[in-house]
Amino acid sequence: MKLLQTRLFAEHMKTFVLSASVLLLFILLGRALQLRDMLMGLELSVFDTLKLFGYLSPFFMLIICPIACMLAVFLTFLRMSTDRELVALKAGGVSLYQMLPASLFFSLLCTGFGFFISLHLQAWGMSNFRAEVLSIASSSARIVVQPGVFNKDIPNMVMFARKADPLTGTMADVMVEDRRAEKNRMTILAPEGSIDADYESGEIIFLLKDGRSYVENNEAMSIMGFKEYAVRLSIDSLFQGVDMGPVKPKEYSWERLYDYENQANLAKKNPRMARKIEVERHKRFVFPIACMVLCIFVIPIATSFQGLKQQTGVLMALLLFLTYYSFLMMGISLGESGDLSPNIGLWVPNAVFLGLGLYGMRLADQERMPRITEFWSNWKERRKNKETAA
Repeated sequence: MKLLQTRLFAEHMKTFVLSASVLLLFILLGRALQLRDMLMGLELSVFDTLKLFGYLSPFFMLIICPIACMLAVFLTFLRMSTDRELVALKAGGVSLYQMLPASLFFSLLCTGFGFFISLHLQAWGMSNFRAEVLSIASSSARIVVQPGVFNKDIPNMVMFARKADPLTGTMADVMVEDRRAEKNRMTILAPEGSIDADYESGEIIFLLKDGRSYVENNEAMSIMGFKEYAVRLSIDSLFQGVDMGPVKPKEYSWERLYDYENQANLAKKNPRMARKIEVERHKRFVFPIACMVLCIFVIPIATSFQGLKQQTGVLMALLLFLTYYSFLMMGISLGESGDLSPNIGLWVPNAVFLGLGLYGMRLADQERMPRITEFWSNWKERRKNKETAA
């Protein structure tokens, strides 16, 4: 039994690592196509690009972990069923329940790994991704503002600085003409200024000090002096395809997700955002626990197939996960819209799949599971006989 559990665990781990690596690679390649405008707009080096994708990996791994765990267990038992190893083990007096310790221990490890990602790595990766993009964007903005040159790269805005330091972002003798408002044209003059980034809002800030603003409205003009004046620009106005926006719940740390005092105030000002935060709290638990649930769910299904090819098994496992994921995404959408409580929408798929898995496990141990491939072969044989008789 010790040898059997060791071999099962080793095969699970090997398939898990391979599945997770391939899925992560495909997702990152797809993400690279979506972010190609950003990558080209910021003119990132290869090292910066790899670093950004490294920061994004934990977020994707939280979703990949359940399906990779599911594939590892499903393909292992499918291979054993196809190679008649399950028949041989049962003939030797080994029941299905006696084969489960390695698989359950493996799924527990995947669940723990999922919790480590959801509680620590996801927020770390997303916050570093945002900080890195904003840092690169603000540095690029400093280069855009060249000393002694009227810059017109920003739509509906002209900027001029007699002196500009690309390293520190400080500027001297600054002039900004802002035509973003339809009816007003604003001209700002300031002896000094600086370029910085706002982490929370995802914007580049041109902070001007001790200057004056001249606002033209039709034929009237108003003049206002200021101590500090911030010209805020979304990153996509500077670089095509780069739009960070405000910090999203998926970027929140565990402590910020459970800051109920601030969320009570947020619920009054922005109920939808408050619902998204509540849904995110449930998601941080649902995905890791899905590793255990899907592992139990697929074992009886894998044992009911004989003679099925591995490629077909992979497609079938992906379809099963897509079914689970579709129900989960429906619960997330209903939870964010307020039509259904996240306690129901996000946990019902896990409860249903766990119930089906436990029931199927009982049938499989009693060898009452239908042999699906035999049904398919018998159906094709009956159809062929009918065609021959006709």
